[in-house]
Amino acid sequence: MKFKFRTIDLCAGIGGIRKGFEMTGCYKNIMSAEIDMFARLTYEHLYGETPCYDLTSDMFKNALQKEKYEVLLAGFPCQTFSRAGKGEGFSNKTKGTIFWHIADIIKKTHPKGIFLENVDNLVRHDKGNTIRIIINTLERELNYKVIGVKIGDDGKPLYEGKDFIRNSRNFGVPQNRPRTYIMAFNRNKYSVKKLAALSNELPQGNKLNLYTDLNDLLEFKAPAEYYLSSGYFETLKKHRIREKGKGNGFGYKVVNAKGIEHPIANTIMATGGSGKERNLVYDPQPGIAGKLIPTKMTPLNSEGIRLMTPREWGKLQGFIGYAFKTGGKDNFSFPAGVSKCQQYKQFGNSVTIPVIKTLADFMTNCFRTLGEDL
Repeated sequence: MKFKFRTIDLCAGIGGIRKGFEMTGCYKNIMSAEIDMFARLTYEHLYGETPCYDLTSDMFKNALQKEKYEVLLAGFPCQTFSRAGKGEGFSNKTKGTIFWHIADIIKKTHPKGIFLENVDNLVRHDKGNTIRIIINTLERELNYKVIGVKIGDDGKPLYEGKDFIRNSRNFGVPQNRPRTYIMAFNRNKYSVKKLAALSNELPQGNKLNLYTDLNDLLEFKAPAEYYLSSGYFETLKKHRIREKGKGNGFGYKVVNAKGIEHPIANTIMATGGSGKERNLVYDPQPGIAGKLIPTKMTPLNSEGIRLMTPREWGKLQGFIGYAFKTGGKDNFSFPAGVSKCQQYKQFGNSVTIPVIKTLADFMTNCFRTLGEDL
C-alpha cells in the first residue's frame, strides 16, 4: 500500500482540488474548511465529511497545529482579484485577507508542500503588485521554493506571471478557463541541491481527451426549462447590439453555432450570469418553439437556443464523466435540496479536476525527486 501524504483542504468548495489530489492515490485528506453552507452540504454528500471550519478562526488554526499533515491545498477566494469583481485585492477586509490567514497557517504548521489556485487575473491585479506580494511572502518570508520562480543576484524573486497560468482547454476538456496555480516546497525540509533538481515549470497540458469538442460533451434535446424565452433572448440581442455600437465585445454567445468546427465553452462562472449567457447552446428540437412554460414570461424562442445544463457544467469541470466515474458508472450527484442555481454556482466556483490531477501528479514527482517515498 502506498504511503499517503496528508492534506488539508482550505476554501474547499465542493472538494475539486482534494479530489484531483486523491485521484493520484498518494494523498489523503485529514481536515477541510469551507464557510458556504450549501457547498458544505455537497462536500459532505461527496466525501462523508463536513468541512465546517472557518480557516480564519483561532480555533481552527490551533487545531491544525495539533495535527500532522504534509500538503496544504487552497482555492482561496477569487472575487477580490477577478476582473469581474471590484478589483479590491488585499484591501478587501474579508475575502482579500484570506491569503494572509493561509500564510499564517503555513507559518504555524510548516507543510512540506503548498498548492494554491486562483483566477488568471491574479497575476495582473494592481499592476502585478498582488502576485508580487504573494510570491515574496512565500519565497522570502515563509522560505518556500515556488515553481516558476528564480532568485536574482540581489536575492529577489524573478518570474513571469504567465508561468503560473494554465488553461483547462489544454487538459482534456473543451472549456477556455485560464487559472493561476502556485506550487511551492519548504526549503527548511529539503536541501538546496534537491530543490535545484526540480523542474521549474508546471505542466502545460496532458494527453487526456475526454471529449473531441463541446458538441461531444453536450447532452442534446435538453428539457424545455433550459431554453430561453423569446422575450429574454430579444433582450440579449439588443444588449449585444448596444455593446457593439460602443466598440465592446460584450454580449451573449452561442458557443456551438453553425460554422464553428470544434467549439469550446467560455469560462463558466460562480455567479452564473455572463457565464451562462456566454455559453448558450444551439439545440433545436420539435415542440420547443413557442412553447409556454410556467417559469417564463414569454414563449420559448424559435431559434433553438438554450442555456447549458448543470450536468454539462459538471462535465466541463470533470466532476461528471471523469472524477467520480468507477467501473464505467458515473457516481457524482448532488444531495437532495441543492437547487439548480446552487449547482451552477458550485460548479462555476470549483476547479477543473483534470487540471488538478495533472498538477498533483507533477507535485508527486517533485516529492519523489526530493526523496519522498510516494
